[in-house]
Amino acid sequence: MKKKIVSGELKGGERILSVREYASEIKVNPNTIQKVYSELENENLIYTQRGIGKFVTEDENTVNNLRQELFNEAIDKFIEDSRILGFTKDKIIAIISERY
Repeated sequence: MKKKIVSGELKGGERILSVREYASEIKVNPNTIQKVYSELENENLIYTQRGIGKFVTEDENTVNNLRQELFNEAIDKFIEDSRILGFTKDKIIAIISERY
């Protein structure tokens, strides 16, 4: 869900599926979706308009901060995995530069 928000697949102000609709669509327990929605709401990534539904935040700073956070997590995992494989910092940078 977070990746859908930062990628723009879910746009700011867009209404998202209800708990039951989303649970049915991805075939999981509605309680799981409720927990996800609660977490997203606590992180200010979605908000509720009572009686209307839940919507994606329109706060670009919040979305940009999430984008950076997800990117940092991916980079940290990549660096850790690369070190386990025996690559040095210089080799990693050289390979990335070459492939980019």
